[in-house]
Amino acid sequence: MASVDDFFDSTFAHNSVMAILRGYTPRRTVELATRAWELGIDCVEVPIQSLAAVEALVATVAAGRDHGRVVGAGTVISLERLEQAITAGAAFTVAPGLDLTVARASLAAGLAHLPGVATASEIQHAADHGMRWVKAFPANSLGTSWFHGMRGPFPEIKIVATGGINARNASEYLGAGADVVAVGSALEDPAQLELLAQLMPSAPTTAR
Repeated sequence: MASVDDFFDSTFAHNSVMAILRGYTPRRTVELATRAWELGIDCVEVPIQSLAAVEALVATVAAGRDHGRVVGAGTVISLERLEQAITAGAAFTVAPGLDLTVARASLAAGLAHLPGVATASEIQHAADHGMRWVKAFPANSLGTSWFHGMRGPFPEIKIVATGGINARNASEYLGAGADVVAVGSALEDPAQLELLAQLMPSAPTTAR
């Protein structure tokens, strides 16, 4: 699965933050995605747990194309949802857990896949099947000590911290060993936008 590693290596080469936009209308999802892009967050995920969410993904993929940004589909836990992601034009897929059937089908369709993990066994299983990028979920329940602990046996694994992350605690998880942090509602909080901007490697365009 070298192409999976290449995709995420490239996507997260210049910043360590991604946006997850769950449960918004298509219009609001595009607004928040645009805000993320203006901040310098290149990678946006739209979870697809309903037909309305798929519509939001379609709209955001179109907006991302105009901005030169990639948009992925989240909560892809079945082949049916994978088909929805493909039809919507998603560039990658994300799941809360490790499902090799979904992962292999995503790759076969040309989409990189980010599987969810919460244990050392799951990380090892993902690595055994060629996946060097994983999503630690739920990060706030696992805690920063989990990231410290996993760095020892798995120094080559790249970990995206997801679940309960915001602009105020993101640096704690990055310092603990996460390679990327995923934020969502923080993009709606004016008080957190400046903190998010500080996580960017260079000064971005001011977000609206």
